[in-house]
Amino acid sequence: MKINFLTKKKKFKKGGSNIRPDLYWKHILYMTLILIIISCAFGLYFFLEVNNESVTPVVEVPGQGVIKKERLYKVLEYFEERERKSVEILNSPSPIIDPSL
Repeated sequence: MKINFLTKKKKFKKGGSNIRPDLYWKHILYMTLILIIISCAFGLYFFLEVNNESVTPVVEVPGQGVIKKERLYKVLEYFEERERKSVEILNSPSPIIDPSL
C-alpha cells in the first residue's frame, strides 16, 4: 500500500515571470558595443576636424631684422672667454692653505 499523504511532489515549471539574466547581459553587451562604436566615430570626427584646420601663418615683427654676423661673433667670443675662465678656475689650485696640515 502506498501512502500519498505528506509527500513532496516535484514540480518543474517552464517559462513564467522568472528573471532571465542572459537576456539582460546581452542588452548590456550590445549597449556597451554601441557606445564604443559611437565613441570611436566621435573621436575620428574630431581628429579629422582638427587635422584639417589651417596652420596659423607666421607673422613677422616689423622691428625684428636679420641677425648680423658681427653681433653673433661677439656673443660667441664672450662665451668662449667664459669657458676659458671656467677651465682656468677649475685647473688652478686652491689659494687657501689648509690649517690642519
